[in-house]
Amino acid sequence: MRLAALQQTNGLILHDVDSLSDACASHQLSSPTHPLNTVLFEADYWQSRGLVVGEAPGRGSSLFLQARDHEQWVLRPYQRGGLIAKVSKQRYVWLGAERTRAFREVRLTAALYEQGLPVPRPVACCVTRFGLTYEAALLTVRIPGARALASLLSAEEADEALLMRVGAMIKRFHQAGLDHVDLNARNILVDEAGKPWLIDLDRCRLRPPGKWQAGNLQRLERSVVKFASARPHTHIVAGYHSGS
Repeated sequence: MRLAALQQTNGLILHDVDSLSDACASHQLSSPTHPLNTVLFEADYWQSRGLVVGEAPGRGSSLFLQARDHEQWVLRPYQRGGLIAKVSKQRYVWLGAERTRAFREVRLTAALYEQGLPVPRPVACCVTRFGLTYEAALLTVRIPGARALASLLSAEEADEALLMRVGAMIKRFHQAGLDHVDLNARNILVDEAGKPWLIDLDRCRLRPPGKWQAGNLQRLERSVVKFASARPHTHIVAGYHSGS
């Protein structure tokens, strides 16, 4: 994966050179100086071309996009939650491009993807600066046929074997040093083959082993009990400790 940054008049794009350039060519996106453009990160662009094929549930209003004939993307705007969202829902303090949440997430996701860990392939992010603040959006490749673990738990479709695979997956990420600050049943996807994936690495980071690993598991336990009548977390923990 080759990440490159491109400065434009109204934004800064960090992208995987091969993924984004090919898609832009197929959609005839152009600018006077470069085939990439910040409009690729705007919902209106995709909607006007009839390329929005769905929307993910949740606060972020992520859109599913038909980027190529055989590949869909997820467009996710960065949005605040909690009380601070009442002050500013989409604006963040500008401290430099590499310290934006979008740049950090793309670089972290790319690093994990290169290690063969089950994260969506990052396509690009765009940061638009407004003086001392900025807004941002992220594009990733959509995992075909994937469903959230939360949905599977609610429908009683998450068996013991799947939950143990989830635990083993989390162990792999912990061995790589990933502290997922929002590890919950909605941020774990399961594809059609039953393989679990981890998504939404916003604000996550790599750390040496520590108490945060148990904290991740405890956060996930609080999440899964909201969606299941049984106690699925015991199987997740068993898979975690049996993982290599």
